[in-house]
Amino acid sequence: MGHQSLFVFDIETVPDTEAVPNLTGLDAGADVVERRAALDSYHLEITGGKNAFPRQPFHKVVAVSFLSAEIERQGRYETYFLKELRSGGKTDSPERDLVTGFFKWLDQRHPRLVSYNGRGFDIPVLRHRAMVHGVQASAFHDTSNKWENYTSRYAQDWHCDLQEALTDFGAASRGLKLNEICAVLGFPGKFGVDGAQVSPLYDDGKIVEIRNYCETDVLNTYLVYLRYQLTRDRMTVDGYNRSIADVIALIEAESEARPHLQEFLTAWGLASGDKFMID
Repeated sequence: MGHQSLFVFDIETVPDTEAVPNLTGLDAGADVVERRAALDSYHLEITGGKNAFPRQPFHKVVAVSFLSAEIERQGRYETYFLKELRSGGKTDSPERDLVTGFFKWLDQRHPRLVSYNGRGFDIPVLRHRAMVHGVQASAFHDTSNKWENYTSRYAQDWHCDLQEALTDFGAASRGLKLNEICAVLGFPGKFGVDGAQVSPLYDDGKIVEIRNYCETDVLNTYLVYLRYQLTRDRMTVDGYNRSIADVIALIEAESEARPHLQEFLTAWGLASGDKFMID
């Protein structure tokens, strides 16, 4: 299938404590703080004290951010025309709407997905939360073509998980972080907010800040994907530079209304020595 668009995405989550009494036997009247502590204790116990990070079903989605770009092909080469960068739903949208919106986009547009650790985290979380809310995900689960579909691990034209692609599907540098790749390539990576701050921000009602942070992660992922496609000889240098110029133009056009994008561009300039293009 020749996909007509890219959908580069990232999610942010907080621990979902609704099922903690069912999971641990904690009193149903326990508050959120007690429930989170019980959830941490449960995961520390099952990992031998190594990791309190909740398994995928115990994450509540609070932001789904994405970049959409049209794909233009000329022989083996692709060029991407950036259409939009935003977060799904509204700042007060319930989780069900965010999850529904993600899978509905796939149903309607059948884009090529691009993520960083999307197969290990984002997609499993979205799939579990779809089950929680009774959301249907038809296109995602369509396996009528056995090898070319969203769930096929090696079908990079359907879902390119950059963490898997850049580690030879776990054969090298297992657990390679997006921030590490960005540091080498001269991209901004993490600045300001990081994942550990999402829960406190959510508790304080700062959903806008979470969405802004998620959007900068999407931009980082897209920049890495562009360089990956260039290295794979799926883009020409001119096509790569055209796509980079698109990103800069979007940031400059929207930076007044969305200051986090200007902060991203400033951090990019510092990381790259103000060298954005490939000679």
